[in-house]
This record gives sequence, C-alpha cells and structure tokens, in this order.
Amino acid sequence: MTADRLIAGRYRLVDPVGSGAMGVVWRAEDVRLRRTVAVKQLLLAPGLTKAQALEAKLRAMREGRIAARLHHPNAVTVFDITEEDGQPWLVMEYVDARSLAALMRDEGKMEPQQVADIGAKVAAALAAAHTAGIVHRDVKPANILVADNGTVKLTDFGISRATGDVTVTSTGFLAGTPAYLSPEVARGEDPEPSSDVFALGSTLYAAVEGAPPFGEGENPLAVLHSVAGADVPQPVRAGALGPVLMSLLAADRATRPTALEAQRELEAVAEGRAPSATLVLPQPKEPAADETTVLPGGTAAAEPAAAAAPVPVAAPNSQRTTVVMLTVAVGVLVVVLGVVLVMRNGSDGPQVQASATSTAPPVAPLPADSGSATSPATTAATTTAARPTTTTTSATSTSASASATSTTTTTTSAAPIPVAANAAGFVAGYYGMLPGNVGGAWSMLSPSYQSAAGGYGSYQQFWAQFAAVAVSGLNQNGDTTSGTVTYTYKNGSTTSEHRWFRVGNDGSGHQVILDSQIG
Repeated sequence: MTADRLIAGRYRLVDPVGSGAMGVVWRAEDVRLRRTVAVKQLLLAPGLTKAQALEAKLRAMREGRIAARLHHPNAVTVFDITEEDGQPWLVMEYVDARSLAALMRDEGKMEPQQVADIGAKVAAALAAAHTAGIVHRDVKPANILVADNGTVKLTDFGISRATGDVTVTSTGFLAGTPAYLSPEVARGEDPEPSSDVFALGSTLYAAVEGAPPFGEGENPLAVLHSVAGADVPQPVRAGALGPVLMSLLAADRATRPTALEAQRELEAVAEGRAPSATLVLPQPKEPAADETTVLPGGTAAAEPAAAAAPVPVAAPNSQRTTVVMLTVAVGVLVVVLGVVLVMRNGSDGPQVQASATSTAPPVAPLPADSGSATSPATTAATTTAARPTTTTTSATSTSASASATSTTTTTTSAAPIPVAANAAGFVAGYYGMLPGNVGGAWSMLSPSYQSAAGGYGSYQQFWAQFAAVAVSGLNQNGDTTSGTVTYTYKNGSTTSEHRWFRVGNDGSGHQVILDSQIG
C-alpha cells in the first residue's frame, strides 16, 4: 500500500503513523472536507473461513457505526466506516500524539501521579462509553494517545471484537496480546464494562511498575493462563496509586469500581487528594486528623501498664461512637457506593483488657521480645473481644474504671458497621504501600485504630525495621477479611502470621481498616 492512494473516493493516504495486530493507521486527508484524519485498515484475524471473514467484516462495520455515537474529549472520535477492496476502513479524528506504549518504551517507568492523571482521563472516556452502551474490549497502552500538551485520548472502541483481536480463533491462533485482558475474558466469558475497568488497571499498573501484572511473555497462551488465574502481584512503585490499582484489578468483577468511580479515585491521586473509596491520603502531620487506620502492634505491646490500660482505650471507643453515628447519617451514600451494612453481633462493644497488648491490636508482626507465649495468648483473647461479643475487665482495674469502660463500649455496639464491598482488595492495597509509604498506609486506618497504635511516630518507627511485607490468601467473609501476612526484616529474616481485618466506612464516605488481630 502506498501514499496518495484514495480510499472510498474520499480519503487520500499521506503516511503511515502506526500499526498493530488489527491493521495499519495512516494519516490521511479528507479531500471533501479538507481536513486531516486518521484512517485505519482493519485486518481480520487469520484462519477465518469466507463466511467467518464476511461476518467479521460486517461486525466491524457495525461496531464502527456504534463507536461513532461516542463524543467525548478523551475519546478519539470516529467519523466514518467504509469499505475498500473487501476490507473495512475506519476513519477517525487525527491526534498528533504518542501512544502510552511508546511513552513507556521511551521513558521507562512513569511517576504514579502522572499515571493517575492519564488513567483518570481514560476512565472518563470509558464512563461515557459505558453510559452509551459501548464496551471498549481492548484497553491497553497502545490504544491510549498522550499528547505533549497533556491531552489524553482513548482509541479503537469496540474494534477488537469486530476483528477477532485477542481471541483464540478456530485454528487456535491467538491474535493480539492477552496481557491486558480481564480474568473473565481470559476464561472465555463475555466482556462487560467492569472488564474495561480491569484492563485500565493493568494498563496503569504497567505504566508505573514497568510491566503488566501478568507479564508479557513470549508465549501468549501462558500469559492468558496467568491472566485467568487473576493473581495480581502487589505493586511496589505505585505509592498512593497502589490501593486504587488493586481495586481496579479485583478478581471479582462485581467488586471493581465503575469507570466513573475509577475516574474520581484516579483524579484524587493525581491531585494529591484522598480517593473516596480507596482513601490514599498524604502523610498526616497529626494522626488524629486522618480518616483511615492500620496499626503497629510492636509499639503498643511495649507499654504494659495494667491499671492505665483502660484510659487510652476510652478515647478510641468514644471516637468509634462518633464514626458509627456518622455512618448512619450517610446511609444513602453508603448504598450508592455499594457498601453492605451488617449488624454487629451481640449487644456489647469490644472491651479492653488491662494489658497493653489487648488495648492496641497489632497489624504488623510483634517485635522479637513480644513473641513469647504470653503475647499471642493475650492477642488471641483480644481477637475474640474485638468482635462485639465479649466483655472483659482487668482485675487490677478499679471498679470505677471498669464501669466507665463498660459504659463506653456498650454504647458503641448497637449500630451497624458497613462492610467494604472489596475489603480484601483494600487490605491488599494497604500492605502494598508498606514499608515504603508509611504515611499513605497510616491514612488507611480508622482514627480509633490510629489512637490504639500509639500515634504516627510509633507506627513509623515500627515499620522502619522491615524491608518488605506481603499479604496472601485473602478471604472475605461477611465483615471480616483474613489472610497471611509475611514480613521481611532488614537483616533478611522473615516471619509470618495469620490475621483477620475488619474494613468499613468511617462515616464520611471513606473506607478504612477498623481493627485487626492475629487469629
């Protein structure tokens, strides 16, 4: 094919500007309207019979007409779909920009805020497409255009399905890369809007981490198998973007955010704000001002003051009462966000034992000197108490203190605690920020949990002893998520523990970890 060729008697080819599994893109001139356009010859997947090829061509024409309905500043506009020499040609808005794939190749790993900004604009285009009843089906770096002036546009809406891209044909040929597919599509299920959201997550993951979550091996079928398994490695460079990525990459499509929700979360990260659902906040100057929580057990365990234990716990319980009241007030918002409300069992809230280990449930491994038989035993008892069924008071406490503590906790237990729609993903995102982004992780804990942790300084000091942390086997059951946490000390030694977590709403629309214990 050469330049100066006239397609459909109207579009004169000027020069090729890109190519891929689906065809070659040309810069062209619309001789009728005298404007520059992009013209793409859609190549059908190899191995098709004549009947299949005809069906694919007709589908391409139909999908092109459907895509032409979409008009959005972050989506490449489709002007026309025509036919030349038996092949469909797509005529689109011409954008003088590099693809995100080229940007990643030329510049390497990108900064999280820049990636979040690009992702927010792509999510906005997807939200508009989904509202119009259009599923993209092939969100990947090569289909995202990034101009020098910051303009971001998503292209190739619906064309992947029309041409048989990224599918196993009747001859067993796998067209295109499966690295950015969602697990359900990799398993052969029909793509849905949530599949686009997952593909966006994989794309942004690749931009910030340097490779898509399931790799880009030479064997596409092996990659397809990995994608279907949906085991997403924790991002290590994403920082505040990490929890948002993990929510987009949730294995269960029902727990992923919508494209509109993803747009808002990504915009928040790009602007340095806290996403509404993921809650990635900048490092706080004062712990009490934060709206999320995860707490270090080591520091709390180092303060064994039996008689004084009920005192620091009363404040968190009081705070939790406020949180619960706020939660009821924003019940409508909770419903909109898809958060399930469940009633806490029993009539009494969590009570506190006199030992420091029971007043500050650890989220990280206990220090070496706290790993004796007594510490796990105390922690186990607290695990039961932390679920609203048990009331315990230290024998060393005065009757007045015990009474005051009992009154406080009983007040907090009757109201419902909202359960996060994707608590497992939220917990995974929390640990994905550690130990590198202590401030971001701290912001994912509830205020009461932060107080029980002994403050931000103690939390920061605790995590300073670790070189890495990983969480695996997360399983959500009602209001509880459990999993195995493995910590790697800076000397190379490791330790693991099984933990449960309770994730809920802090009353202002933010997801937080309410508490956690070994068990």
